[in-house]
Amino acid sequence: MNREFQALNTKFNVLYHGNVALEKGVEDLKLQYKDNFWERLPVERMTISKENLMPGQAQKNANFERAEEKATKAIQKRSMNIDGKERNPQMDEAHLLLGKSRYYDQRFVPALEAFNYVLYKYPESDKIYEVKIWREKTNMRMENDALAVTNLRKLLKEIKFKDQIFADANATLAQAFLNLQEKDSAIAKLRLATKFTKSDEEKARYRFILAQVFDELGQKDSAYVAYQSVIDMKRKSPRRYVIQAHIMQAKQFNYKTGDTLAFVEKFKDLLEDRENRPFLDFINHQVALFYDGQNNDNQAKKYYNASLRIKSEDQYLGASNYRNLADIYFDNAKYATAGKYYDSTLVKLDARTREHKFIKKKRENLEDVIKYEAIAQKNDSILNLVALSEGGRKQYFEDYIAKLKIADEKAATEEKKRQELAERLGNSGANDVASRDSKSSNNPGNKEQSRSPMAPPDQNFGPRPSSSSATFYFYNPTTVSYGKNEFRKKWGNRALQDNWRLSAGQSKTVEEVADEEAVADKKDPNLKEMEKPVEPKYTTDFYISQLPKSQTEIDELAKERNFAYYQLGLIYKEKFKEYKLAANKLEQLLKNNPEERLVLPSMYHLYKIYEIIDKDKALAMKNQIISKYPESRYAQILNSSNPSETALSQSPETRYANLYTKYEQGDLFTVLEETESAIDQYTGEEIVSKFELLKAHTVGKLKGLAEYKKALNFVALNYPNSSEGKDAEQLLAKNIPSMEKLRFDAEPAKSWKIVYKVTNETDPKTKILIDKFKKFTSERTSQKLTYSVDIYTMTEKFVVMHGMNSEVNANDIITILKDYKDYKIAEPLTVISNENYKIVQIKKNFEEFLQPRAKVEPAPAIPEPVAPVEEEKPNARDKAKERAKAREKQKEEQPNMRPPSSDDEEEEKNESKEKESNKRPSRLRNQSDPNAIPSLQPETKKKQEENKKS
Repeated sequence: MNREFQALNTKFNVLYHGNVALEKGVEDLKLQYKDNFWERLPVERMTISKENLMPGQAQKNANFERAEEKATKAIQKRSMNIDGKERNPQMDEAHLLLGKSRYYDQRFVPALEAFNYVLYKYPESDKIYEVKIWREKTNMRMENDALAVTNLRKLLKEIKFKDQIFADANATLAQAFLNLQEKDSAIAKLRLATKFTKSDEEKARYRFILAQVFDELGQKDSAYVAYQSVIDMKRKSPRRYVIQAHIMQAKQFNYKTGDTLAFVEKFKDLLEDRENRPFLDFINHQVALFYDGQNNDNQAKKYYNASLRIKSEDQYLGASNYRNLADIYFDNAKYATAGKYYDSTLVKLDARTREHKFIKKKRENLEDVIKYEAIAQKNDSILNLVALSEGGRKQYFEDYIAKLKIADEKAATEEKKRQELAERLGNSGANDVASRDSKSSNNPGNKEQSRSPMAPPDQNFGPRPSSSSATFYFYNPTTVSYGKNEFRKKWGNRALQDNWRLSAGQSKTVEEVADEEAVADKKDPNLKEMEKPVEPKYTTDFYISQLPKSQTEIDELAKERNFAYYQLGLIYKEKFKEYKLAANKLEQLLKNNPEERLVLPSMYHLYKIYEIIDKDKALAMKNQIISKYPESRYAQILNSSNPSETALSQSPETRYANLYTKYEQGDLFTVLEETESAIDQYTGEEIVSKFELLKAHTVGKLKGLAEYKKALNFVALNYPNSSEGKDAEQLLAKNIPSMEKLRFDAEPAKSWKIVYKVTNETDPKTKILIDKFKKFTSERTSQKLTYSVDIYTMTEKFVVMHGMNSEVNANDIITILKDYKDYKIAEPLTVISNENYKIVQIKKNFEEFLQPRAKVEPAPAIPEPVAPVEEEKPNARDKAKERAKAREKQKEEQPNMRPPSSDDEEEEKNESKEKESNKRPSRLRNQSDPNAIPSLQPETKKKQEENKKS
């Protein structure tokens, strides 16, 4: 083959198919790419994925893979490198195609390698300028923007003809300048790119980006003109740029001095234009912003909701609609509704953005408002109904039932219409199947008719994926559902069995059943209506029976309602600065005759609110507080010349700090009493959650794990947004389950205690016992023993002796305390390990500990490394054995020697006595001395054997 044939085959075969695949891949990229008009647009429409491909991993777009294969094939099979020179003139285009396919596949390093190879091997190529542009685009993707700017400036000096290559070079250089935040330089290059590009789509895009850059620089007039140039392109520009240009111009509209009539007329035309249907979500949103700026909330909500109904693909647009609706309701003090819209906003927003965090914080502040508003509204309605007379309640529910029936009838009518429509659709589908079957049966060439009776069944039997798949009745779920509903209406719920038409299994013939149905049909319709059972929700008794009847229930509802009003007043005052709304809530609270603990704090907060909105009311409220509650903390604050100092001396923070110090010192009864008093006194203030958590910890120490869990649960539920509530929730999730799993004897004991439970520490017997414990621990200098009086429950305490290193040691001490004449303690003492004592104090289950139980073997200890064995020193027994062996050997060697002397026998006796003494337990003092205190009680043989086993 000659060289011309190779070049021709490369160009019109391999490279042609490669370029076709590349164009398809680029088209797919553009279709998948969605412009984010909330930010400045990039020059090139290409989404950069953050996921990196691993070696061997499949490429994302098969078209780029095919283009790369074709380029590689051309290079490998069509290259003609003869005498160090490439003879195939298509090789530069092959390498260019290779680099482009890798670039679009986001493998920028291999792409850069391909472009550099062209520049190195084919410097005289007619594609050299295009290759240089692609190389700099690759450098920019690799964040080498400064290098790209340098190389592109050189390239622009080399280009002689101002054609599409010149426009692409300027557009690429403009993007590099924008990446480097050199916006003035970018403007000049964008203008050149707009002027010389031959693509209308690129021209519209460059103009739109130019307008956005002017916007960022604050040059509003230049931006408006640039947007208008996009609009003036009309159908030459893609519609998305035209619509967004209108919207960007609308954002510059002055709502106070602008021509509102012209604005409304313009956007009305945009809404009515059929070409703008894909963009109605953006247009409605902009109209809503216009009315929002005009403080026309009703119209703004109307157009925000219209934008939401379109189901836009732009997530941030949906989030903006929900956020703006939430702000409208928030500004109108409808916080419960605002909270719902903020929830929807958070779903749409990216959780990593600052806006998401800001709205989340705002939503958390609404949590308590929504909760207490619901409580107040619900309890108010119940209490109002309870306050009505019996006739008034009945009339109220009759009116409600009438409205309910109308609403249910309307819903039933709509449902029936929907079911009839579904039935018609199902029947029309069945008719289509029947007509198709009849046609196929009349067709003599039908394969089904000509098939042998022994032929296998059609493999396509069953639901088909085509539009006719729902023609068979049971393939259409809508018609099946309608049929089931009709069956239940006529027959009710019937079991699948023989004679299913009979309600109680009675045997009746079909004729008898038909006669009964005919008679039933002839009955008076009014009688039939009367025979129908009445639904409970359509009777007044159904609702009246649910109202509270006992005074205790009613008082509880009123108490809960009053507290909700108090909390709402504080929240509106402190968090949202809605002073009129806060005053309204607190005034309503005082009209409801709340419990005493809420009256004075409510009056004081009203006084603080009135100081802002009504000075006369503030003075009257101040005099009322001082006259009615002269001894209260609030009265002292109002009377003091330096109220801040008085408040500080009796501030909740100071009181909490004092109580916490007492808690650490173990004064639990005082802490419990004073925390309850503080909670009542500071009701509604933020510090109450601190007192509640401190009370929970105190209750846990005094009443045990079960009560501790209840107290923590109360804190977590009632103060979920405070740090104390979150701490309580954390304790419930982690610490409480681990405490509940604690079991006696589950861990090896390391130390032991002797305990005695008392109910009255001041009892004479208890005092004597404590004195004996004190004397024993002070005289027992050989062991580091201590004693203490520990709180067990609200009414019981433990007198405890600490410091025993074994259970045997503790039992021996108990024996001494019982038998020795200086102590003679007759009270029952209990030995308990330190680990079990902790469990008893946590769970308050001392009685359970005293019960006999199966011993739980502790987990085996991890064996320590064995130390090297040292040579043992010979004891008395070994010495005696050695001497006996020596004598026997000497006797054998010298048979005429004398027998062992009495000295030898005496020595052996002494050695045997020494061995016996080693076996006996040692005594610190002479046992014959009656006044001596033994260190251990003499043990029996049985005890010795048990000790050896242990």
